[in-house]
Amino acid sequence: MRYRVKHITRYNYSARVTRCYNLANIIPRDTARQHCLSNRITLSPLPSTTHKRTDYFGNKAFHFEIQKAHSELSITAVSEVEVADRNMAPNLDLGISYREALAYFRSASKPEVIEAREFLLSSPLIEATDVLAEYARPSFAPERSLKSCVAELTRRIFKEFTYDPQFSTIATPLTDVLKHKKGVCQDFAHLEVGCLRAMGIPAKYVSGYIETLPKPGQQKLVGADATHAWIAFFCPEEGWVEFDPTNDSMAGNQHIVTAFGRDYYDVTPLRGVIFGGGSGPVLNVSVDVSRVVESLGSESLGSE
Repeated sequence: MRYRVKHITRYNYSARVTRCYNLANIIPRDTARQHCLSNRITLSPLPSTTHKRTDYFGNKAFHFEIQKAHSELSITAVSEVEVADRNMAPNLDLGISYREALAYFRSASKPEVIEAREFLLSSPLIEATDVLAEYARPSFAPERSLKSCVAELTRRIFKEFTYDPQFSTIATPLTDVLKHKKGVCQDFAHLEVGCLRAMGIPAKYVSGYIETLPKPGQQKLVGADATHAWIAFFCPEEGWVEFDPTNDSMAGNQHIVTAFGRDYYDVTPLRGVIFGGGSGPVLNVSVDVSRVVESLGSESLGSE
């Protein structure tokens, strides 16, 4: 499946910004199931400096500086991504058991396992606590397949928690999310990552996009798609497997990855430092994910 993703971010400031320095994670990365065919980033006002690099986690980071005074900042990223078709109904009861996986993580010396162990550690926004382990433990029978354990934990979060965009911010502690059983995709991804790490399973936070489909008979609205968050856990001899607790599913053809990290802090779509701007900038974000047949052309990265 081939997608065209258009991600527009606009900031309106109450006072002029004299200069700003920014880091964006809005370029889809290559993974085992997807390939970014092309990407273009357009900035207004024009930047004085831009730089593209691959970060520590293998994500495509984009840096830019604007030295011109401005009261509005607009960033438009257009990408074309090829996502491989995959079996969305695999037999999750097959494969290594939870008990075997724990032993494997302790003893295996393969480079990919050593790298995965980093994602057992607590991170700035996720602390793998005993409270999270207590919540997750009913899903992790020792002889049950690891994938089945994670699938059940994903299903429990989906069923037991309410999607409520008014409840939380990115700074809301996981203890509050767990107590009130509310949150958004970021909270649910943080919660599941924390639970998995607390149970001894390496887990990543995944940032990206998800295609939304309209109800039968209705047209899809422009800008109706969204940035999204889900998780990936390391399954011995299979690699990283992605689950989406917000939708009780494995990540499939409609999930487009921009970045992997320890938590949201590592993969924030846009962050930076501004000088001036007053208080309370107004943020507007629009995302369109559309299915395409023809390529946008060769990869380019520019600004206008």
